[in-house]
Amino acid sequence: MADVLIHALRCRPELESLVMVQSAVSQALLSPDYLRSKLAGPRNGRARAVVGLVLPRADSLLEVLAHVHFTRAGLRAKMHVQLPGVGEVDCLINDCLVIELDGGTHVRHPGKMVAEVLIVLGNREAGHFGPSRWTPKWVPAS
Repeated sequence: MADVLIHALRCRPELESLVMVQSAVSQALLSPDYLRSKLAGPRNGRARAVVGLVLPRADSLLEVLAHVHFTRAGLRAKMHVQLPGVGEVDCLINDCLVIELDGGTHVRHPGKMVAEVLIVLGNREAGHFGPSRWTPKWVPAS
């Protein structure tokens, strides 16, 4: 298993090899530390960087890929966050936006997924929505 993954890390595209490594780690077939120990030297920097993208606890490969796309877009993505009164959410972006990662929409169109998140965050920054204490109350006409 380790030989196959090391070869994939060196030869396959980044996200393909990440999916392979994450699958093996999630099934407890080996650890990221073990792989890193086999990838010493300057020629393995890219492979070590891919191993660094592995999530310690991922419920799906979708979570791993989404995390990569969100962080590469400059977003702070925290996975498996416990929110009081809500429970665990798949992803919390910039400490304010909850993302539940379900279905093919997120996998097939990562650029669209990131763009939609950026639009929501932009609307929040512009003050288009926020906690009710900041939202003007509607008062019926008399």
